[in-house]
Amino acid sequence: MAKRSKGFGDTVAKFTEATGIDKVVKFIAGDDCNCKARQEVLNKLFPYKTPECLTEPEYKLLEELLPQISVKIKPSQQIEFLKVYNRVFKTNERPTSCASCLNDMLRKVRIVFNEYNKESFPEGQGGFLG
Repeated sequence: MAKRSKGFGDTVAKFTEATGIDKVVKFIAGDDCNCKARQEVLNKLFPYKTPECLTEPEYKLLEELLPQISVKIKPSQQIEFLKVYNRVFKTNERPTSCASCLNDMLRKVRIVFNEYNKESFPEGQGGFLG
């Protein structure tokens, strides 16, 4: 399985390896072409956002909360939801009445939550419940 890219530097490295450009550069510049250093710099300058894993209490909270959130979300539910959302996605969102903003956040959380859903994994191979 291919390693997930942490940032743009990893993507460039995968591209140059797949196309053979890395071999040409090493042939011309030698083994010490500073490719790894440039890769790390690009990763730091242009990181990809990857969500944090849910904790078991967060999973249980979402398991209870997500089915309750249909058309409307109560202010108390939104506060609890945002605690999880902000930690998992490393943001600092505040309570809002913007429906499209909330729907976007709910969509992202549901994607992460569904990764833990027992039905997504063969028996005994993942999730908090399996």
